[in-house]
Amino acid sequence: MAAAKQGGSPKSLIIRVTGTVQGVGFRPFIYSLATDMGLRGTVTNTSEGVIIEVEGEGADLFAGRMRAGAPPLARIDEVRVTPGEVPLSPQLDGFSIRESTESGSFTLVSPDVSTCADCMRELADPSDRRFGYPFINCTNCGPRYSITERVPYDRPHTTMADFAMCTDCAAEYARPGDRRFHAQPIACAVCGPSCWLVDPRGKQIVCADPIAEAAQRIRAGRIVAIKGLGGFHIACRADDEHVVARLRRRKSRDAKPFALMVRDMDQGRLLCRIDPAAEELLTGPLRPIVLLPRLPDARLAEPVAPGLSALGIMLPYTPLHHLLMGFDLPPLVMTSGNVSDEPLIRLNEDAVAHLAPIADAILLHNRGIQRSVDDSVVQARASGAVVLRRGRGYAPQPVIVGDRPSPVILAVGAELKNAVCLYRDGRAVLSEHIGDLTDGRVYRRFMQVINDLENLFDLRPEAVAADLHPQYLSTEYALRRGMGQLAGRPALPIVRVQHHHAHIVACMAENGYAGDVIGIACDGVGYGPDGEVWGCEILHVSLASYFRLGHLRQFPLPGGDAAAIETARPALAMLLETFGRRAVKLPAARGLFEDPARGEQLAEQIAAGINCPRSSSLGRLFDAVAALCGVARANQYEGQGPMMLESVASAGVDRAYPFELS
Repeated sequence: MAAAKQGGSPKSLIIRVTGTVQGVGFRPFIYSLATDMGLRGTVTNTSEGVIIEVEGEGADLFAGRMRAGAPPLARIDEVRVTPGEVPLSPQLDGFSIRESTESGSFTLVSPDVSTCADCMRELADPSDRRFGYPFINCTNCGPRYSITERVPYDRPHTTMADFAMCTDCAAEYARPGDRRFHAQPIACAVCGPSCWLVDPRGKQIVCADPIAEAAQRIRAGRIVAIKGLGGFHIACRADDEHVVARLRRRKSRDAKPFALMVRDMDQGRLLCRIDPAAEELLTGPLRPIVLLPRLPDARLAEPVAPGLSALGIMLPYTPLHHLLMGFDLPPLVMTSGNVSDEPLIRLNEDAVAHLAPIADAILLHNRGIQRSVDDSVVQARASGAVVLRRGRGYAPQPVIVGDRPSPVILAVGAELKNAVCLYRDGRAVLSEHIGDLTDGRVYRRFMQVINDLENLFDLRPEAVAADLHPQYLSTEYALRRGMGQLAGRPALPIVRVQHHHAHIVACMAENGYAGDVIGIACDGVGYGPDGEVWGCEILHVSLASYFRLGHLRQFPLPGGDAAAIETARPALAMLLETFGRRAVKLPAARGLFEDPARGEQLAEQIAAGINCPRSSSLGRLFDAVAALCGVARANQYEGQGPMMLESVASAGVDRAYPFELS
């Protein structure tokens, strides 16, 4: 194709695009757009984004059309257009996709995406060569973040590198206009991954169809571990009391609610009230677990979510899940593949070693998982999703907080529900959910995730940010990192950040606001600069500073951290704060403890101020009210009492007590 001339010379432009532009069909889109516009040139993946060279009449219009028609999974953060310094080589014929290159900056990696409608049609079509193939994908769907070893995102840099494409797949990969043109995880039954079923000892179960066999065993009341996209699930039918109770015993998970997978929206509507906002989240490309109001007549085993009025449900999001649920299964418990509170398992050998005491069979496959990524958990609002746990579908999408050049900053997060962040040039790249660092295995994973993010994006921190709390394990890591005490890591400046200031600034960042605000942080506990246990704070906040305007009235927490578990402790403390020592004789106080002497002992401890830090924690206030209402006198998992209290209040309670600000 000859280049069009403008004033005797071709119009040549270099376009640099940053954002989520790898693994989303962006280069094939650029190829098609340039070809349709009669332009010649090249498009290249680099480790800092995508670089496009275009030449010909209409080149000036290319960037605008690119923005307007970008693939649905792409996210364009910045487009820089500069004139080409020299015309493209006369030997370049038409437009081409070049081999990826590496550069000195970083680009973003697409999150994993649920199976698209086109792949679903092929999966169900007996005449299609990928009929029933559990790893079908294309440029619009499938694994991304969980299989990427490094950028640029190309097949040799993913866990699909071990699978050589067959002739048919290679032809689709190379054919412009094909939906799998340059789809890096492309595969079929001839050349791609496969799955098989094993018993708890790891011995393969001989069967014609391992997915059908797994479904049959689940229907019969067995517990089956399933290797999915970002790790393992443990599945069983959710309508069988005995099976769910058995799973709780084996998993050492006494009461924490289980997530559910339903076959389709019709099955979901038999369990929950689903409004349009929730339906959009459930059926969209990210497919998180969505918390929804439970229907009173939902046919579920009571141990699925004991004492709660909400359920967490999700739809199938991989071909394997679709095939499994297609065997007319009831709603399934689909919980993380681990022993309670331990890291999510991703390796086949670890699944056999650690899930054998839980599962009666394990469905394995041989597509590698580079990093474990839990299912995301969200609540639906008219304005969009409120993310409660950030994982599959959301990680590692960044929060954009500006465009000013900045050093690379590592933020190590808190101790509970930990996640970490790498910040550079206005982009905060957030990790997947890691968990509670007090478990040694989770702490090791915390360090692995930091190393993984730094290597994946080729970013080396120049400073580290940590919570003020001196005893957080994340803060301890930051201090060791800052002092150069970690092997192979240089010393770094350390920035200490107050917990609730961070909460409010994070909210500002998510909403793209950089001015001053008055923020209210409603929290469990956070370390204050005065050494007190803060929790419910009203702060005047800027990005760099804050001033405490007010807080919940402080009250003692007898036993310190023990008050977060035995909720009767803060309940008695609040009664004593309100009514004085005579509170221990009140019926409300007597109902808190099986042994009345226990209340007397705690009252003496509070009066003496022995191990009774004062706190403004809203979380402990909710714990106390849950105990006083007889809902929960102890938390078997974090937030149990408040969640059960919310369930009671959701049953038609719409009034509130008056209160004053002083």
